[in-house]
Amino acid sequence: MPDRGGGPTGPRMRVGRPSRRVRSLLMTLGVLAVLAMAFVMFAGFWTDWLWYRSVHYSSVFTTTLWTKIGLFFVFGLLMAAAVGFNIWLAHRLRPPLSAMSMEQQSLDRYRMGIAPYKRWLLVGIVSVVGLIAGASASGQWRTWLMWVNGVPFHQKDPQFHLDVSFYAFDLPWYRFLLGFGFAAAVLSLIAAALTHYLYGGLRVTSPGARATAAATGHLSVLLGIFVALKAVAYWLDRYGLAVKSSDFKATGNWTGLRYVDANAYLPAKTILFCIAVICALLFFATLWRRTWQLPVIGFGLMVLSAILIGGLYPAIVQKFQVQPNEQAKEAPYVEKNLKATREAYGIDGTDVKDYPGSSDTKDKAKLRDDADTAASIRLMDPNVVSPTFQQLQQVRNYYGFPSNLDVDRYSKDGKDQDTVIGLRELNLAGIPKNNWINDHFRYTHGYGAVAAKGTTADSEGRPVFTEYNLPSRGDLGEYQQQIYYGEKTTQYSIVGGPQKEIDYSDDSGEKTTSYKGKSGISLSSPVNRAAYAVAFGEPQILYSGAIGEGSRILYNRTPKERVEAVAPWLTIDGDAYPAIVNHKIQWIVDAYTTTNGYPYASRTTLGDTTADSLTAANNQRAVVAQQNQVNYIRNSVKATVDAYTGEVKLYQWDTKDPVLKTWMKAFPNTVKAKDSISPDLMAHLRYPQDLFKVQRELLTRYHVKDAQTFLSGSEVWQVPDDPSNNSGSAVPPYYLSMKLPGETSQAFSLTTTMTPNGRDNLAAFMSVDAEAGTPDYGKISILKLPTGKTVDGPKRVQSQFNSEPSIAESISLLERGDSKVEYGNLLTVPLDGGLLYVEPVYVRGGDLKYPLLRKVLVTYGGSTAFESTLDQALNKVFGAESSTQPPPDENTTKPPTSSNPTVQAALDDAQKAFDQGQEALKKGDWQAYGEAQKDLEDALKKAEDAQNKADKAGSGGSGADKSTDKGSDKSADKKSSPSSSPSSSPSSDKSS
Repeated sequence: MPDRGGGPTGPRMRVGRPSRRVRSLLMTLGVLAVLAMAFVMFAGFWTDWLWYRSVHYSSVFTTTLWTKIGLFFVFGLLMAAAVGFNIWLAHRLRPPLSAMSMEQQSLDRYRMGIAPYKRWLLVGIVSVVGLIAGASASGQWRTWLMWVNGVPFHQKDPQFHLDVSFYAFDLPWYRFLLGFGFAAAVLSLIAAALTHYLYGGLRVTSPGARATAAATGHLSVLLGIFVALKAVAYWLDRYGLAVKSSDFKATGNWTGLRYVDANAYLPAKTILFCIAVICALLFFATLWRRTWQLPVIGFGLMVLSAILIGGLYPAIVQKFQVQPNEQAKEAPYVEKNLKATREAYGIDGTDVKDYPGSSDTKDKAKLRDDADTAASIRLMDPNVVSPTFQQLQQVRNYYGFPSNLDVDRYSKDGKDQDTVIGLRELNLAGIPKNNWINDHFRYTHGYGAVAAKGTTADSEGRPVFTEYNLPSRGDLGEYQQQIYYGEKTTQYSIVGGPQKEIDYSDDSGEKTTSYKGKSGISLSSPVNRAAYAVAFGEPQILYSGAIGEGSRILYNRTPKERVEAVAPWLTIDGDAYPAIVNHKIQWIVDAYTTTNGYPYASRTTLGDTTADSLTAANNQRAVVAQQNQVNYIRNSVKATVDAYTGEVKLYQWDTKDPVLKTWMKAFPNTVKAKDSISPDLMAHLRYPQDLFKVQRELLTRYHVKDAQTFLSGSEVWQVPDDPSNNSGSAVPPYYLSMKLPGETSQAFSLTTTMTPNGRDNLAAFMSVDAEAGTPDYGKISILKLPTGKTVDGPKRVQSQFNSEPSIAESISLLERGDSKVEYGNLLTVPLDGGLLYVEPVYVRGGDLKYPLLRKVLVTYGGSTAFESTLDQALNKVFGAESSTQPPPDENTTKPPTSSNPTVQAALDDAQKAFDQGQEALKKGDWQAYGEAQKDLEDALKKAEDAQNKADKAGSGGSGADKSTDKGSDKSADKKSSPSSSPSSSPSSDKSS
């Protein structure tokens, strides 16, 4: 037909093919995309390498990396070779083409379609399975390193008499190899069967034989390999019974063999192993017999045996032999479980003593004196007073304290003092204006430690600070105060370059600094800047003028994060705590080695066992677990992180732990010897809380050594809920310097209480010597209360406090208006056969945004007191006054004097108001007390204003500084609070 288009009549134009220019552009974009993805991958690798090199743990990075790479290639190539070889072999064994059936004609189209691409298809298949297998194997780097470096425990399991290292280090690797073998056999079998079917070796609908002899032999060998691996699995399952977890009605979670395991499952696994070996040989025999009749019969017999011998027979044994006489049958195995569990968790040396729970002493004066020496009662609860530290010692909004402070020991005049301590860390939320420069260049660090006596409050209920103000000064001496690494420091900072950092502010204005440490990674290289710009998703790092010569980037700045990174084989305790060590602020981090392969030892879940009311409120205190389910744990490593340089040091603590020795072989020269711990550091090491919580949970059941008692469940205890709040979570353990019955002096201890299962009376008091470097460090003691006697537990004591009419009325008065009562830690102290309970009561009221200690609750032997001070409460409870306590220091209860007449007049008014308030307090006249407190507050404010005016009139403030130093020295000598002096007050709060 004639052309009607009206267009050119020449050759028809090609439609849809892009021009050469477009193809070049697309190719260029594709290359750039590949390069961009490659650089993103490179940036992650490069920044990791730079970080590990900066902390001097590059060997950890390289060892881990090369192990992962080695496992990836070895097992990836093995899987690829196994699957590829069987595809190639199945193709080679294909039958010659003959008369085509309908089935074969349909398949022929597929054969023709893939014929030009067979080689590429084979490469693609083996590459995919190799990559998947290699990636899976690289995740087993811990298993490989433990197997190749494993050292013996020199302890044997009671069933097979093999060293525990076989179960902890060898068996996991053998199981991985077995799993890999199963995967390779199954994938090879599937790939070979599909290839045989595609090329006619297997037929489904075609007439004649369903499989060629070659296909029969090939697939039979693969099935024989699979069954042989099953035989190996049966054999390993025998040993796996020693570490198998199961539910046991009598005890709950159970690990190890029970009667039915030893007398039914164990012989059954042996029989099934033999049957599987025979079945595998029958499959291999088809290479000569060319028939599947005997292998199929053998396989059917193996399946039937697995059902009857491996399933039905143990159920019959359990039903008709064990259940009718369970305690007698299970007792020998329970004894093995008891022994292994106590050894695995380090509770085998627990000293359990009977404790009467009530005192027979009639001498009230003696009881009162004993109460003074039984413990250093800590009235400053570190989990309550953080807002008080924040209000009185924050100084600037861009500083902050953690919500839970820490308890440590510091020596003063040769005597140890329980001390509540916290660091003034950087708080980005308080920066005046948030922008990239402020957040990452100017505000980079916190400043100084703040500490207070744990056993004392001043007359206003505030902490008696022993380290205070900005810059910090006090009893802790001179130390590096800048805090570049801390629990609240989670953002990166760029320091040391042209941009100055804000160091701190005082009356003369802001002080600036530039980081002088060697920490962090230099950004002088364009490659480093580009890598971090990509890694942090912040392009300004690449071109910002604030980065120049000497600029270094700091990140991974929390102590737990740094320790976990340099030692990825450790489990990290939830509570890192600061200490002043050798004139530096050091974060101390406890770390654990664990395994879940200790035979017969019951397993526990670390995340659940270490949870309490503090972790529920503060997730930062949660344990960092590499392996959540464990049945062996040791506090093998003590780690430190320098708050200024970020330097991480790992110290060997448990010199006998074979798990730590194994990891030290895998990562040589990363853990320092125990004898390299300095005496100054040793003085601040303590028994870790998370280990104690794991041990107390196990000891609720494993404090008994008799199998019959264990099985009966009559002595099962539980950890009580925290009585001071309504969280419903377990009560946390408390650090306390105390003296156990029979001891002559106090020891820094970690303590807790236990109650009978489902009841609120007290079952036991548990403590551990937490003073590192002493002979009794780590010794666990349990005072067991009589089962036939009801001794009030924490919940009952708290309930009695709240229900006592006079106490309830007083608390109601304290809660008037906007005030809120907060309960501190309910401390339990054994005293002359009875138990002394002490609980500080704080009030956060009116305009005050922080709690102050107002009252102390004390109960002993049914007598309860609710007084303003601990001494008053003890005197009331025991009906006698202490003969060991010195008279109260006037400076701890009265405002200081001043040489300035105006200031002195205001202080005199304050003294008068204070005396009136104390008199009203004794009479219970709360209205008069409130008026007196307001007068006191106004007087102190006048004194503070007058003092500030006098300071400004002085010569450059030197006189004020001199007065402050003198006042602080005096207050330290007199044990009075520096915050009570207007001249040394670190806060502008009018109550100070």
